[in-house]
Amino acid sequence: MANITMNAKDSISAKLAECFVTVDGNRYNFMQMINFEASFERKKTKVPILGRTAEGNKATGWSGKFKAKCHYNQSIFRDLLLRYKNSGEDIYFDIQVTNEDPTSAAGRQTIVYTGCNIDGGILSKFDAKGDYLDEEINGTFEDFTMPERFELLDGML
Repeated sequence: MANITMNAKDSISAKLAECFVTVDGNRYNFMQMINFEASFERKKTKVPILGRTAEGNKATGWSGKFKAKCHYNQSIFRDLLLRYKNSGEDIYFDIQVTNEDPTSAAGRQTIVYTGCNIDGGILSKFDAKGDYLDEEINGTFEDFTMPERFELLDGML
């Protein structure tokens, strides 16, 4: 059997992505993003099973979290915090992330996270010794869809 490996060109460039944030029907090209990562965690319950020394594991739900770093040059998320402070209204929004490297045969993947809610955020900052300002944004999401999927690479099947 031949040793089939991935072509280096099929790796996805870390820098070639798009990110859009939709708040109250306004869709923003969130080009300020430096990095973004969303994770899916399955909640599991231990299941005792007669005749086995090991317990089983049964999925009973899930939760979604995201973390991001962006340039400190927009007020969209600070506006959400201000609205919450002033009215108690918790604002939910969507984040759309697309990865596409034209060199890779993998093509394009898009995931849309809905019911996003930030945990908090930076209100003000400065750094007299710094080169530029950035900020971290963490939050949760309640659902996601994947309207575009990467292609299977040659040799995967």
